[in-house]
Amino acid sequence: MKRWFLILFSCCFLSSCDSVEKRQFFGTTQGSYYSIIYYDEQNRDFSSDFDSIFKEIENTLSLWDENSMIRKVNRNEDVELNQIFIDNFNYAMEAAEFTDGLFDPTVGPLVSAWGFHYKEGMEMTPAIVDSLRQLVDYRKVKIENGRVVKANPNMTLDFNAVAQGYTTDMIGEFLLSNNVNNFLVDVGGEIMARGSKPNDEPWKVGIEKPAATKDSERIVQEIVELNNQSIVTSGNYRKYVEKNGKRYSHSLNPKTGYPSENNLLSATVICDNTAWADCLASICMVVGMENAMEILETQENVKAYFIYLDGNEVKEGFYN
Repeated sequence: MKRWFLILFSCCFLSSCDSVEKRQFFGTTQGSYYSIIYYDEQNRDFSSDFDSIFKEIENTLSLWDENSMIRKVNRNEDVELNQIFIDNFNYAMEAAEFTDGLFDPTVGPLVSAWGFHYKEGMEMTPAIVDSLRQLVDYRKVKIENGRVVKANPNMTLDFNAVAQGYTTDMIGEFLLSNNVNNFLVDVGGEIMARGSKPNDEPWKVGIEKPAATKDSERIVQEIVELNNQSIVTSGNYRKYVEKNGKRYSHSLNPKTGYPSENNLLSATVICDNTAWADCLASICMVVGMENAMEILETQENVKAYFIYLDGNEVKEGFYN
């Protein structure tokens, strides 16, 4: 799920440090940006390793690359799955089962039709929505012997609501495996923080104030300190399509086939795992604040920050 509507201002809150152990890398991946900051006593440069991880994930999960593994699976080519695909499939299926299909990795046909994929959207009608909904049911897709098996060959998979969080985790796990324990990894707004800065100052990130349009100035609403945690924000104010003068959110409800309409403007989830935080933030935006709070009550070590409408008034607050 590409978070053009989210900015977590990780870099703005980093104190300056002249230590040679500090490493900082910026770039683009998965249609968005990445920022990796870490402190290493050996002063190692892992940039080529990061590039390899990003490339492998894009080659596996990119819906914009015709030769990616997921595009081949969606075209029903015979593909032996790698671990990246299997991991994302398992995360998505866990979220789907957990929400009884309010999160569904087979929602791809609807996402494409509404115009949130690599194709132009369609002129949506109730008949088209009802037809495409027949292709959305996570219970009709499984992995057997290293391959995807679909009940209907026209079903397609979409891991955009977990892929960037998973990517962040992969980079973080790579750093930890190399005994780098103080870092901040940000892939498109999906952030993982471990340890602290050399002066023991905690990592801090900013949550964006909801914007009027996708091109509005980015303003910080709230600053959050992270203590060996991950943070992901999902919102409806920068990623949307307009049809016949009406704005439609990218947060599609798989059960109705339509973009969700509720009072939640953005949901920020803080927990121990970025991929799961990615899933939870997306779920919150689909179900709305009251249902989101009920869902989060079932989770351990999860904290949320909601920005929502109460009548015509914008309110915000933490929930845990």
